[in-house]
Amino acid sequence: MKKIFLTIAIFSTCYIQSQSDRDRKFAREVAEDGLMEIKLGELAQSKGTIAEVKTLGSHMITDHTKANNELRSLAIKKNIPLPTALSDKGQKTYEKLSKKEGKKFDKCYTRMMVKDHKKEICKFKKQAKKGEDAELRSWASTTIPTLEHHKEMSKEACRSMKKS
Repeated sequence: MKKIFLTIAIFSTCYIQSQSDRDRKFAREVAEDGLMEIKLGELAQSKGTIAEVKTLGSHMITDHTKANNELRSLAIKKNIPLPTALSDKGQKTYEKLSKKEGKKFDKCYTRMMVKDHKKEICKFKKQAKKGEDAELRSWASTTIPTLEHHKEMSKEACRSMKKS
């Protein structure tokens, strides 16, 4: 009987730890993703050739800066270290996009924003449903509408490019 209780106690501890690890992983990943959206938004403002791309870039900078600041406040309270710079992979993505010019830049940027925001929305919905930390769950849930708006803006920018 003692072995059963001990096994249950160990399993419960591992489960709780893995949930906490998932919360930490979510926070780190979305912080890095937010940094990427900000950097790419800056690029869109300087290299975009149509108003929709420049506007999209502006929204990425404003909204993802706000979201990253909110997340940073939560992470400090929960002692979760967050990245402060792009990863090597993120830096390569940035450099690749920065080499594009004109309509090619607009096309690549807007497609990237649609794809990235689809992924982010899935991550946030999963966190909002399954995250262990109530504050991170709540933050993820309240951030989803902004991400959905970004996805729609990105799609609209793609459609505008086809018209021009």
